[in-house]
Amino acid sequence: MKSSCGTMFAFLVLFLFAVQSVCVYAGSFHKDVKIHWGDGRGKIHDNEGKLLSLSLDKSSGSGFQSNDEFLYGKAEVQMKLVPGNSAGTVTTFYLKSPGTTWDEIDFEFLGNISGHPYTLHTNVYTKGSGDKEQQFHLWFDPTLDFHTYCITWNPERIIFTVDGIPIREFKNSESIGIPFPKIQPMRLYASLWEAEHWATRGGLEKTDWSKAPFTAFYRNYNVEGCVWANGKSSCPANNSPWFTQKLDQRGMNRVKWAQRKYMVYNYCNDKKRFPNGVPAVCT
Repeated sequence: MKSSCGTMFAFLVLFLFAVQSVCVYAGSFHKDVKIHWGDGRGKIHDNEGKLLSLSLDKSSGSGFQSNDEFLYGKAEVQMKLVPGNSAGTVTTFYLKSPGTTWDEIDFEFLGNISGHPYTLHTNVYTKGSGDKEQQFHLWFDPTLDFHTYCITWNPERIIFTVDGIPIREFKNSESIGIPFPKIQPMRLYASLWEAEHWATRGGLEKTDWSKAPFTAFYRNYNVEGCVWANGKSSCPANNSPWFTQKLDQRGMNRVKWAQRKYMVYNYCNDKKRFPNGVPAVCT
């Protein structure tokens, strides 16, 4: 009897863990975004608005943007990237404010020649200034299946995660004079475009247009955010977990693991670029 009860208890624990681990996607491409450029190269493929594709050919790329603006939020989507020789292409998922002194939080996937890894490029802009790049080679082939990419942006930090694993944390360091995006509301954007002059091996590998059209897929888009409307944010009444989310010790260890094994560029280590010393935020 004890063995039977123990087995049932273990099964119940595993079941509850599985239920809690399931991501709930409530967004719809039909109601939450608009395809704002591409002349038909962006398409929604189902009535529920769960699957969208963006395409690129020699004439144009394509992209979509969220209908709402947000001042803080958690933005998540599943992506399946352009397969094969995707050199010169850039597939993106990012937050950005308008204007010449914009704020921006980037996931950019830099295409590859066949057999080489994709480069995941992350960056944070504040008041039009970026220069905070970290790049990774992923531990899986992002063209074979959908994987989940998430940006969590709250008043204290920005967290980039891949399949639930945090790979980067950018903390609010205003106390030492480092600007942090906290004033300008941002929209969510995604795009597929050509940047052969820099995207693959610094522009050494050019786009093979005989492989066009290039197509990337987006699935299960969802944003939980403080919607900005009429000059006000819904944040004061927001009690969502992401609004105060921070990394525990396990999360920090995962960041260290991802950066130790898969990071291929970190602006904080670029002495040629910063001969007079790395930016203060690095220390």
